[in-house]
Amino acid sequence: MDKIDLSRDLKPLYGPPKGKFVAVDVPKLKFLMIDGRGDPAKARSYREALEGLYATAYTAKFMLKLGPRKIDFRVMPLECLWWSDDMTDFMTARRDRWKWTMMVALPDVVTKADIKAAMAKAAEKRELPALPLLRLESFREGKAMQTLYLGPYADEGPVIAAMHQAIADAGHELRGKHHEIYMSDPRRTAPANLKTIIRQPYA
Repeated sequence: MDKIDLSRDLKPLYGPPKGKFVAVDVPKLKFLMIDGRGDPAKARSYREALEGLYATAYTAKFMLKLGPRKIDFRVMPLECLWWSDDMTDFMTARRDRWKWTMMVALPDVVTKADIKAAMAKAAEKRELPALPLLRLESFREGKAMQTLYLGPYADEGPVIAAMHQAIADAGHELRGKHHEIYMSDPRRTAPANLKTIIRQPYA
């Protein structure tokens, strides 16, 4: 069976050049999502959300691969929409005020029934407090600017500011939420080598 790989099929969205701002038009995609708030390094809810998200995504993957439909897909990297009531919090590192939507892109063939079944099966194996908060939802981001950033998460500020300025210089206004896609596993990657796609929608 052919494996569905959205990072391959949507390469312009998941393979931007390092250190260069590029414009993209993000189509409607399907995501497994969960909302929360607080410092991602400290908030228990963030850790529980991550556990529930990936337990469900991987369970769905193997259920579909081994089931009668014989569907196989790559589990995509973690993505997160970030915002705050005061967006300057991103420049001043007031992480306790951050709000977020954590999400993983899924192929269109994955249904709400598939996710419901995967959640039930995942819950049989371990306690996952965040499962009731998960949802499957379509999201169209539209026009955005993005870049590949290499380095620690805490040092992203100047890159974000430069991207916002580039959007303004091109005659556009910021729209929507700050978006990051984590292409590296921070548990196995040195901070200096972390790869993060930084994306900002604009109007």
